[in-house]
Amino acid sequence: MPATRPTAVPPFRGRIGRDARSGHYAVPHRYRLHLSPSCPHCLRIAITHSLLALGDTVPVTLLPAVPDGPGGGHSRLRPLYEASAHRYSGPTLAPVLGDDWTGRIVSTHTPDILRDLARWFGGDGPGPYPRDAEAEIEDVERLCEQGIDEAAQRAGQPDTDDTARAAALDVLLRALGTLERRITRHAYVLGDEPTAADVRLWVTLVQLDTVHRWHLDASAVHRVAGHPRLWAYARRLAAHPAFGPHLDLDGIARRHHAHCRGLEAAGAAVRIVDWTAHVPDRAAARPDRVRRDAVIPASGA
Repeated sequence: MPATRPTAVPPFRGRIGRDARSGHYAVPHRYRLHLSPSCPHCLRIAITHSLLALGDTVPVTLLPAVPDGPGGGHSRLRPLYEASAHRYSGPTLAPVLGDDWTGRIVSTHTPDILRDLARWFGGDGPGPYPRDAEAEIEDVERLCEQGIDEAAQRAGQPDTDDTARAAALDVLLRALGTLERRITRHAYVLGDEPTAADVRLWVTLVQLDTVHRWHLDASAVHRVAGHPRLWAYARRLAAHPAFGPHLDLDGIARRHHAHCRGLEAAGAAVRIVDWTAHVPDRAAARPDRVRRDAVIPASGA
């Protein structure tokens, strides 16, 4: 079955600016993100970081595409984890929002990190979380998680019966149809500017085509591809300077095949999007600055 994010330990759930007793005040240049964009959670944060133009405010350290530590974690994050939890012995997972002043972890919880970046460092504009749009964003996030990610995994599990896989595929197709109709009305999911809903949906579509597709049969992939406006939207966002330059196609493939134990199906040969034709050059297009000492470069993006 497709590889999933390890969940062996609860995430760190510190918040910036939420509780004065925590000491996590919203100070520029104090916090650092540790991201591996081959991971969908990290990719969402990297895109949001670029939409908010936080390259100078919250620096990023990129991690290798394939985790090299036990439990699916990154060995270079071990000092941060050990400094943050006494005798920590669990997996050292990304993403991590770290505090450079204390050398400890603030949070590993993606939704909290995204909202704290937008709230405390996002400037005066509406940003990824416009006022009065939170409920709609949560609806899209739920649809992506349950209607696409989870349904696609169930539809591609070879150890389940045909009826269960067909039911999961129906759920997946209904979710795609719902999102296709939303895209028809606007340039983006919620209107004329990209929001957190677009970040979630685009990363979900990337995962569907680059990961879940490998475990679907060819007929299922053709039906998934039969949503032309949705996939045109995915291609258009791939050319957006805050989205496409973070796409590490080679890293996603290596990460998936390093951890996945499922059987490859016929759908693996049916590519939906030629992502390389739409992704701009990383160095020229990405507005934020990152440390590149730990990067495994992507040959496909």
